[in-house]
Parts: sequence; structure tokens; C-alpha cells
Amino acid sequence: MAPIAHVERYRMFELNLTGTSAGNPYADVTIQAMFTSQSTGETVTVNGFYRGQGRYSIRFMPTEEGVWTYETRSDAPSMEERKGEIVVEPAGEGNHGRVLRACDVAKGALREAYGAQLPYCFSYEDGTPYQPYGTTCYAWTNQPSDVQDRTVATLAKAPFNKIRMCVFPKYYDFNTTDPEMFAYEGSMAEGFDHTRFNEPFFENLDRRIEQLDELGIEADIILLHPYDKPEWVFSAMGAEADGFYLSYMARRYAAYKNVWWSLANEYDILLPQKPLEDWRRYARIVMANDPFNHLRSVHNCTRMYDYNETWCTHCSIQRIDVTRTTECIADWRREFGKPVVCDEPGYEGNIYWGWGNLTGEELIRRFWEGVMRRGYVTHGETFIDQGEQVWWAHGGELHGDAPARIAFMRDVFADLPLDAAPLDADMPSEFAWSTLLPSGERVPHTPQGEKAGPYWDVPVLRSSDDYQLVYFGWYRPAYREFSLPEGNRYAVDVIDTWGMTIETLPGTYEGSVRVDLGRQYMAVRIRKA
Repeated sequence: MAPIAHVERYRMFELNLTGTSAGNPYADVTIQAMFTSQSTGETVTVNGFYRGQGRYSIRFMPTEEGVWTYETRSDAPSMEERKGEIVVEPAGEGNHGRVLRACDVAKGALREAYGAQLPYCFSYEDGTPYQPYGTTCYAWTNQPSDVQDRTVATLAKAPFNKIRMCVFPKYYDFNTTDPEMFAYEGSMAEGFDHTRFNEPFFENLDRRIEQLDELGIEADIILLHPYDKPEWVFSAMGAEADGFYLSYMARRYAAYKNVWWSLANEYDILLPQKPLEDWRRYARIVMANDPFNHLRSVHNCTRMYDYNETWCTHCSIQRIDVTRTTECIADWRREFGKPVVCDEPGYEGNIYWGWGNLTGEELIRRFWEGVMRRGYVTHGETFIDQGEQVWWAHGGELHGDAPARIAFMRDVFADLPLDAAPLDADMPSEFAWSTLLPSGERVPHTPQGEKAGPYWDVPVLRSSDDYQLVYFGWYRPAYREFSLPEGNRYAVDVIDTWGMTIETLPGTYEGSVRVDLGRQYMAVRIRKA
């Protein structure tokens, strides 16, 4: 019997064992453990993995407090029927568990608080709401150590709470340097053995994911991608090698609470050698080896994936229309009925490709347009004249104007009511707001929330008669007049989303209020006093 171990709820317990190193233990030896809660009787079966030099590990993330016992099963006699006990202590400050869909977490009054928005939202495991504000940094863990360290230091000061990142290196414009380490044993000259993993590579990945967790950042791990090099052959390993790798990844990283799974980046036309059924099979492999049921998706290039498939927990979408980008979130919500993340709306930068030379103003506009439709948007930065590293691929430092505005935006949306709904979504019949036209005519909104009057051109978020947020984007009206539900008084904030200021109008208002604007990228927030 092993000594009693202590671990915080939602943190990782790692059982390390010593066994055979003969043959190829990555493929030849099976090891797993059954973890049983003594208070609930729940049993979780966790598959282990080999990590070289006769070392094996089984990683477990307890989701309930109290005493858990475990017992191993292995075809290697030295690791069979090893038993132990874990005492799971309460989660510490800032430890909220996994991010999941709100509909899989919220119960009782919390579930009711989300109302009709429940299917479209994320939540931490303990019920704390989670709004992703992500960034893209594909190959940052394939860079030299000093660049990785600088990336972590940058993230510590940045507003992001999710990062899209690859496992395999990326070969693409402005990103053509071979990494110092690879995921497999072997070399570019002699080839890589896709049945043997390179432990130093994964130990570094372990450390970087742990650092992200310490910063409160979710690691949206892109398992496969097309940006390959003939000497690497990672995008064309074949279905058997893909499955072997995916099993290993899930066994090694599922016990990290801050992991999401993205089966691929741009799965469609850039990976034509993998038919659609491959992605479904790959999803089953990941799920079979992830007993903790992390979020799962796949990312498109030009052809939308059918996110109605049950294995997809959420939508991870690249905009297809170059002019109507995050505005499409309203359509995708209706089509798929799940949380929608526009993970590639375009990047702030000056690369020669159209997707990577947006101004900061335009990227922030796309953020606001998406979040106003109760979706989520991911940042990227592609400046090619600001040093050797390009953030979207290498990490390093940020140079754009968007991150500061995203931090400001996070503060604005931090107090968004859970049930705040886009105006073009279904609204309860008692919804009381109406539109005051310049003529003085008051136009009521229908119970279905169809837009009327001056709101046809702008996104609106509302929660009952308590809260309204209107975003004007690139429009610049000199002023707008807003009617207010009868019987209440309201405080009014004028928000400059680019200038990062909030001006609260003096006093409170009833009946109606005129708000002077006159600049682009303005928003008006009206809250019951």
C-alpha cells in the first residue's frame, strides 16, 4: 500500500510506477487504474502512459472531495494491483475546475439564471461563469526556451484566458525554422518513429500547460494541423499512427483541468487526405481516453463542420465571409445550438495576407460584434516588422493595440447578466422595452424580440427590464434617444470601446434619455438604478 497522498480538488494526482523497458512499452504495455470515491461510490478508470526509461505514469483529476482509493491493472506483473489512497481537499482560491458547457454544470437557481442563453454559454465546473477571451499562438512551445519564457511573461500581463496552440511544429510563411525538439524519437535525416515519443519534448509541454494553468489560461490544444514539412511527416502519418498519438495525448493531458481538445486546425481542404469519418473516429479515440470529458471541437478553413454532431461540445469557427465575420455568430447559434467561438476572425497586423492585416480598430469591432451576439471571439497578431517573432506563430511579445482594448472589454462584460439575450433572439412576452423614434413616436418591440425602429442596424443585449447594452460599431450617430420601461429609473453609461472610457451620465432617468455620441465604436449601457 502506497503512502496516503493529498491533492486539491480539480488538481492532478500523478501515480508514477517503474516497469519494463524491454521492446516498445509505448505500444506493448497497458497500464490503468480504477479510482473510487469512498463517499459517492463513483469509479473513474484512467489509462496510463509510458514515459521512457522504464517509467510509467497515471494521471487523475479528482472532481469530488473526500477519500479516493485506487488500484492498478496492467499486463506487466510488477505494476499489477498496486493500491493506494488519496485525500482530496477543497479547491483553493482561483481553482474553479474544468471549463464546461453551462448546460452541463448549472443546476437549480443557477440554471434558471441563464434562461434561454444556457445552451450557448460556458461555465467553470464549480458554477463560476466563464467567458473566453482567447489568443492564437500556434507554435509557441516549439520555439527556443527563451522565447517560450518571454511568451509566458507576456501572457502574465495580457487579458487572455484561453490560448490556441499546436503540439506539432508549424511550417508556414514567416515560420520556417526547425524546432530544437520533436514529439517523436528520431531525426529529420533518418525519419521519426511514430510509435515512440520523445519524453523531453512532452516534459516541456507539461511544464508550459502547468504555467498556463497558474495564469488562469485554458490550453486549447490543436492536435493535428496541415502546416507540415516533408522531413517531418506529421500531417500525413496515416490513420493508425494518428490514433496512437491521439490516445497518448489524451492519456497524458486529460488530467490537466485547463485543457480543451481541438482535433485539427483547418481540417477540411488543407487536410484532404483525411476523410470526414476520420475526424469522427479521432473524436471517439480522444473521448475513450479522456475520462474527464474536456471540451472538444474541430476548426474549419473554408468548409463549415457540422457542429450538430454529438461529440462536438462547441463550435470553433474560422470566418468564411471576409466582410461579414463575427456577425455570423447569430446564424451559427441558431444552426448549431451550442456555444460559438469565432477562433479566427482575422488578425491585427501587417502581413500580406488579408486575414492578417487588420487594424486594431477592426479587430476590436469584430470582438464587440461577436460578443454582443452572445458568442466569443479569439485574438491573433501578425506584425512582421516588430522583431523576429510573430505572435500568432512564435509568441514572444505583443505589439498591437487590441490587447489593451480586450482587457477593457472584459471588464465591461464581467457584469453581464447571465440571461442577457441578443435582441433578435426570443424574448419573454413581458419584455417591456420600446424604441423612441426621433419624431417622438414610441414603437414597441414584439414578444419575439424582432428589431424595430433605429435598432435594425446595431446589436443589442437585454436582460428583462434591468439591463440594456447597445453597440454602434463603425456608425457614429451624433446622439440617440432611448425609451425606458415605465416605472423604473435607470443609470446610463456611455462607453468608448476604443478610447477605453466609461462616462456615467449624471443622475438617473425614467421615460426616456438622450445620449450624445458622435464617434465610432461607442456603446451605451442602461441599468436599472
